[in-house]
Amino acid sequence: MGRAAKGRSIANFLELKPEEKIAALIPVPVKYGPNREDQTWQQPYYVFFATKKGTVKKTALSEFAHVRRGGIIAINIEEGDTLIDVRLTRGNDEVVLITRYGMSIRFHESEVREMGRQAAGVRGISLEEGDEVVALSVVVPDAHLLVVGENGIGKRTSFEEYRVQGRGGKGIITMKTTEKTGPVIGALTVRNSDEVMVITAKGQMVRIRVADIRETGRIAQGVKLIELEAGDKVQAVAPVIQEDY
Repeated sequence: MGRAAKGRSIANFLELKPEEKIAALIPVPVKYGPNREDQTWQQPYYVFFATKKGTVKKTALSEFAHVRRGGIIAINIEEGDTLIDVRLTRGNDEVVLITRYGMSIRFHESEVREMGRQAAGVRGISLEEGDEVVALSVVVPDAHLLVVGENGIGKRTSFEEYRVQGRGGKGIITMKTTEKTGPVIGALTVRNSDEVMVITAKGQMVRIRVADIRETGRIAQGVKLIELEAGDKVQAVAPVIQEDY
């Protein structure tokens, strides 16, 4: 479809419950064996979950090999909580949780034991009253963490500025949120060669080269990524996936 097309409802592809919404979409690399047998779901990956209230969980990719059209349970969500992000990990990765009020915590995924699909998970970060997790990123050597605020301000900071902590702590500041920045709406792991798209609630979008976003310290507010119309807010930030992904 073209850039301005409305798209098709996800309900045309999945049998979602009336109150259900999509929280995350993750690509899984396809793998074939020596005899061209499909080994995609036997790869040693994990599906790593994060919820709004700071719960995390990881489950072996193999547990999702047989998914029905109507779906299967991936994580049990406690009442009042919501799944906000999912990433594919390798079992030896480090992850960062980022919150709406600009806090973050970095810890090794080995601190989260492997759990079945029915499990609810464990505490990933302790939140201040009113705060919530908005993003989950996987640490990549020589990469940066791009954090974006609701008012179009963004900043990228080296992962070296985020020390490894124990799972479940309060974390450290990743963006000093103010009236200028607004609350954090999302975060991505990025390299200089990447591009990202910033999308607003009113449907505006800009495509930005990561190299054009000035690198700043962890506590800095950042730089303007997009000029917003009156009443508009940044809704999401997403990576531009290259064709050779």
